[in-house]
Amino acid sequence: MQRTSFARQQCPVARSLDCVGEWWSIVILRDAFHGLSRFEEFQESLGISSNMLSRRLKALVKSGLLQRRAYQQRPTRYAYLLTPRGRDFLPVILALLAWGNRHLATEGIAVEVRDRLTGQLLDPIVVDRGTLRHLTTATISLAAGPAAGPGVRARMARVASHRRDVRLPAGPGNRALRLPKRAKH
Repeated sequence: MQRTSFARQQCPVARSLDCVGEWWSIVILRDAFHGLSRFEEFQESLGISSNMLSRRLKALVKSGLLQRRAYQQRPTRYAYLLTPRGRDFLPVILALLAWGNRHLATEGIAVEVRDRLTGQLLDPIVVDRGTLRHLTTATISLAAGPAAGPGVRARMARVASHRRDVRLPAGPGNRALRLPKRAKH
C-alpha cells in the first residue's frame, strides 16, 4: 500500500511526519541515540526483518537523519550514524518517552531519564530556547509565518476565528490549562 507523502505540505508537523512518521524510523533513531550504529545491532535490538530495516535505514539516510559510513571492507559493511539533523530529534524522543511514562506505563515506569553526571531523575518538558519558559496550551499560540502560503494562512485564520480561551482546573504540572473553544456561528 502506497502511503501519502506530506513532503510538499507547508505544515512543519506534516513534513516532519513525512521523514519519521513510520514507527520503525522512530525506534531506529531511539536506538541510534543509545549508540547502536550497525545493521546487525539494530536488527537484534528491534527484531525487525532485514528488508524492512534496510528500507527504513535508506529512508533515514535520504531524509538526512542518519549518514552511512563504511567501517569494514571485503565485504563492505556500514555504520549508520546520527547527523546534526538526526541529533536534533532527541527532544522529540524524550517528549515521547515522558508522555508514554506519564500516560501509558500502567505496569510502572520501565525507562527513566537521568542526568549523566549526577544520576538525578529528570522529567523532560518542552521549553522555549530563549526564555526557558515551559510551553503549554496556556502559553503558546500558532500563527502563520513569513513563508506561509494561502493554505496555511487560511487554516491559521480559521483556527483564530474559532479560538476562545477557556480556563480549566490546573492539571499535574500545569498551573492552568486553556483549551480552544469553538465560536458559535
